[in-house]
Amino acid sequence: MIRTLLLIALSTAASAQQPAPFAQGDAKAGHVLADRDCQSCHVQRFGNASAIYTRTDRRVTTPAQLLAQVQRCNLELSKGYFPDEEEHVAAYLNATYYRFK
Repeated sequence: MIRTLLLIALSTAASAQQPAPFAQGDAKAGHVLADRDCQSCHVQRFGNASAIYTRTDRRVTTPAQLLAQVQRCNLELSKGYFPDEEEHVAAYLNATYYRFK
């Protein structure tokens, strides 16, 4: 009986959902940052602010790649975001365009 209960508990714990990507991110705060700092660069480079996110040949296919891209842009543009701000931007982009689970 104890063994059965232990197996059930372990099975339940293993099948528990993992936290959503960017669970610590605030999509609203990320929206503010993206509007302020990302849109003009995307318009300049791609002609449309959302074109990079909606193109059919997306390079970003995982939450980790999305966060890495936000970090890369942060460095290239010298915005000085802290890690939590990078996560906010990633949370916004995920909620709006990528929808990783």
